[in-house]
Amino acid sequence: MKKAKMLVTTAAQCESLLRKFSYLQSFSETKKLHAFILTVGLLSSSELCCKLATTYAQCHHASYASHLFKKLPQPSLFSWNAMMRMYVQIGRPFDALNLFVEMLDSGQTLPDKFTYPVVIKACGDLSLIDVGVGVHGQACKFGFDSDTFVQNTLLAMYMNAGEKETAQLVFDLMQERTVISWNTMINGYLRNNCAEDALRVYDRMVDEGLEPDCATVVSVLPACGLLKNLEVGRKVHRLVREKGFWGNIVVRNALLDMYVKCAQMKEARVLANQMDEKDVVTWTTLINGYILNGDARNALMLCRMMQCEGVKPNSVSIASILSACGSLVYLKHGKCLHAWAIRQKLDSEVIVETALIDMYAKCNHGNLSYKVFMGTSKKRTAPWNALLSGFIQNKLAVEAIKLFKQMLVKGVQPDNATCKSLLPAYAILADLLQAMNIHSYLIKSGFIYRLEVASILVDIYSKCGSLGYAHQIFNIIPLKDKDIIIWSGIIAAYGKHGQGKMAVKLFNQMVQSGVKPNQVTITCVLQACSHAGLVDEGFSLFKFMLKQQQIIPHVDHYTCIIDLLGRAGRLNDAYSLIRSMPITPNPAVWGALLGACVIHENVELGEVAARWTFELEPENTGNYVLLAKLYAAVGRWRDAEKVRDIMANEAGLRKLPAHSLVERWKWLLVIILNMMDGNVFASIMSQHAEFNKEILTNFLDARLLRHNGNYQKAPNFLGFQTHSSSPDNLPSCHQDGEDDTDWRKRQGGYWSVVPPILIFYATACWLC
Repeated sequence: MKKAKMLVTTAAQCESLLRKFSYLQSFSETKKLHAFILTVGLLSSSELCCKLATTYAQCHHASYASHLFKKLPQPSLFSWNAMMRMYVQIGRPFDALNLFVEMLDSGQTLPDKFTYPVVIKACGDLSLIDVGVGVHGQACKFGFDSDTFVQNTLLAMYMNAGEKETAQLVFDLMQERTVISWNTMINGYLRNNCAEDALRVYDRMVDEGLEPDCATVVSVLPACGLLKNLEVGRKVHRLVREKGFWGNIVVRNALLDMYVKCAQMKEARVLANQMDEKDVVTWTTLINGYILNGDARNALMLCRMMQCEGVKPNSVSIASILSACGSLVYLKHGKCLHAWAIRQKLDSEVIVETALIDMYAKCNHGNLSYKVFMGTSKKRTAPWNALLSGFIQNKLAVEAIKLFKQMLVKGVQPDNATCKSLLPAYAILADLLQAMNIHSYLIKSGFIYRLEVASILVDIYSKCGSLGYAHQIFNIIPLKDKDIIIWSGIIAAYGKHGQGKMAVKLFNQMVQSGVKPNQVTITCVLQACSHAGLVDEGFSLFKFMLKQQQIIPHVDHYTCIIDLLGRAGRLNDAYSLIRSMPITPNPAVWGALLGACVIHENVELGEVAARWTFELEPENTGNYVLLAKLYAAVGRWRDAEKVRDIMANEAGLRKLPAHSLVERWKWLLVIILNMMDGNVFASIMSQHAEFNKEILTNFLDARLLRHNGNYQKAPNFLGFQTHSSSPDNLPSCHQDGEDDTDWRKRQGGYWSVVPPILIFYATACWLC
């Protein structure tokens, strides 16, 4: 400083040094020069004071900068801009906007092309889109709307606010588009979950002859990964090699992430081996890749390799490894990682807390999950979501709903992930009143209009026995927004309730709307045809899948076709199809054939199917019961008794009785179906003793003894017995549900005024 004191004699020289310190962002040197200026009495110069305030602003030191700025009698435009830029860069955009308003109110200084980008960015950071539109209008008024820097900032603001159409309009009106303009559009579409549009902009950029830079590559590769567009991803990879971007580790990590998301783990591993330098992001990307592709063991192996190479895991890495431990139910490894996170003081990170709760839940240690949760601040949504998800994984639906209510009482704001974690609890309970309550909350909070939430609600109402409400939810979503998940959900709902024709009709509507069916959708509609006995429709859909959609048949598809052939009595064709399957038949395939053999009393093929089911699925009591039923149907009572003895004594298995529910507001009746000495027997259990037994018995009799095409009257049905109790731990199976509207019209009286809610878990018809 002594040397500086000898050299510095004038304000001009001080200004020169301040420009240098401003460029270098050297706060310490600026502070020393400030002290010298005070000592020699040069601070009285307004210009020097202005320069000093600006330099502090460039060094991002708000307190010194604002203190000096307030002393200026008439700040220059450069000072205003520097102060506003400083506030935006240090994360205080609201102060930047206040300063902008103060500048306009002073009437002494007008904004320029350097002012508007800063102010527009502040609006974007605060999500004040209305204010941003006003600033945009003012920029147009003063003729700065055609400036490239202003336009680029407008693109970023509109994209951040989700105003994609407005951003595209600004982009299309630009006379000069720089690489930054293109990158802003690509990255904006990506952040708004429009990966296809991001690739479209990239293709247009290449067609117009602009040279992509590293930022372009880093924006395009995630879009390729999300769309699993390996072709474009490999083209970008070649571009990286050609342009010399390989030296940038951010680009290398983006390439690695693209291959991981495209499920190309071999190529990802080769790419990682070619990297001279691997940082924690590289290792975490690889670990996540193996976890996403179901290979948790390799993920843990990579964790050890990362430690051997001296790379220290961060909170994201720890969360990924904990996820692998949970997938493998490696409680011991998970506890070791928990201890390591505590030593590294990472256990208080939200992402680690969430991963710990999830890991302990997957390892069936809900008490440890809850203990970790109780140690969190409970102010963030993520730990609540993790515990909710853990309760659902362990079938603790009631506890999940109670936890959600506590969350609301604590003032924690639920998000979309909360709804996705919570709603399966209502599907497990199949309680219509509770479902309607959460439905009301979703409407009030606005979550109902989100596609994932609507899809789960469709499933909930279906399981509660209310197809009408399920279809109403389905109709809320505009046709153009309906994706394959919600279409599959409504098709499956009608299929499970025995309304196969409606399921096929909805499938055709989906195809006409332009949504391409996947394997799950095909399975849903084939199952609907199978349950409803729509043989011709099922075969037509199977051919449609093979020829027009070119979907490779899955074992579930073959199971449905075997069931269709069996219902039509074409048992030999079904057996031939099983033997010619290009994939190994699973127990469900042989079980479908066995069920068909019971219907048509084909003992020879039934014994073949039974042998396979016993070998592949020895603990399934249903297969033993079906074979015993087959023997009983043809009069081979000793063989039937022998099968039951094998099941009970040798295999040590017991057939749990199936059940269905009839809910009428405060009444909950449980109908348990069982077989005693070859006879069908129904037992009615109620939480309330006061119900009209005669009307209910007629109702159940009409449903159990119906016969329309595919069903016949059970020859050995004995009748009903009633109990008044509260059944617990009842088994859960499948039930073909059918519309009871006609029955209620015929019966009249009490049940026709307030119809019962039917929730079926077990097939009640004789043949099934």
